[in-house]
Amino acid sequence: MWWAMGWPPPRSWVSSGSPFEKTIGFCRAIRIGERVVVSGTAPVWPDGSVDPDPYIQARRCFEIIVTALGEAGATVDDVVRTRMYVTDIDHWQAVGRAHGEVFRDIRPASTLVAVKQLVDPTMLVEIEAEAILPE
Repeated sequence: MWWAMGWPPPRSWVSSGSPFEKTIGFCRAIRIGERVVVSGTAPVWPDGSVDPDPYIQARRCFEIIVTALGEAGATVDDVVRTRMYVTDIDHWQAVGRAHGEVFRDIRPASTLVAVKQLVDPTMLVEIEAEAILPE
């Protein structure tokens, strides 16, 4: 536990490679002690494109999240919380299906809400995750 290591617990950052990290002041994920928090993750492919299908967008978000968790020393099994933001509540089933494919057996606490807009109008989904590593 972090209190055994002193305060503040050590931090390690996972970079997304985004040019906005320094401008906005964020990282893809941060590990503090046994906790890993993954930033809001957009469904962007390496070439910068965004697929128009909300299910594929959600799957892409989860791929990025799983990679970030791994770089922080966590796995999907360590996830305790997810938050999903959709720009159209009618996409909840497609996004929920993708979530279920990743977390069906883990069943983290989860929230799915509709928001007015994301930073890029082609993005229909953005997802966050939090994990706690075993002691």
